[in-house]
Amino acid sequence: MGARVILADDHVLVRQALKSLLEREGFEIVGESSDGHEAMRQADSLQPEIAVMDISMPMLNGLEAAREMRLSAPKTKIILLTQHYEEQYLSEALEAGVKGYVLKSQAASDLIHAISRIQRGEVYLSPGVSAAVVEAYCSRSGRSRDRLTARERQVLQLIAEGKSTKELAGVLGISTKTAESHRTRLMQKLDIHETATLVLYAVRRGIVQP
Repeated sequence: MGARVILADDHVLVRQALKSLLEREGFEIVGESSDGHEAMRQADSLQPEIAVMDISMPMLNGLEAAREMRLSAPKTKIILLTQHYEEQYLSEALEAGVKGYVLKSQAASDLIHAISRIQRGEVYLSPGVSAAVVEAYCSRSGRSRDRLTARERQVLQLIAEGKSTKELAGVLGISTKTAESHRTRLMQKLDIHETATLVLYAVRRGIVQP
């Protein structure tokens, strides 16, 4: 029997297509989700061998979900599906512990190839990710890392998605007062004092899509 897999993508049609593709290849789809939070919960409870996730998801993007899964489901190997080939996204993915980086512009067979390689303990990058981009990542030295904590990045994404303080509190399961404190500290840390500028920062960091 093939590996147990969870799928995370906020587009139902994409999930259905991925499920059909993987099941034809003998993989067992044990969970589906439309956002990063649910994907994290499924990885924690189901402990699948493989998680296939879109980078761009609401509430919690694929990169942040991958960082959390590395702690809660360390045996789950993560493949990110993306339209981005820029070094910024690739470096964030590799630092998050992602084992596969598959471009959506590639053929469906690329995902199957990625899973096969990853099951053998390798890291897989789509052919569309140029050697120059990989070399740029590997040769980085002394580049400053993101100053934000995982919780701060979650708060940033929710604010950039237009969530109010009350909605932010509901998503994170905290009080409105605590949510407001998170928002204030985030803006102080980044020295950003307008929500519009905060959204622009989130876009430039790849935390949300424009």
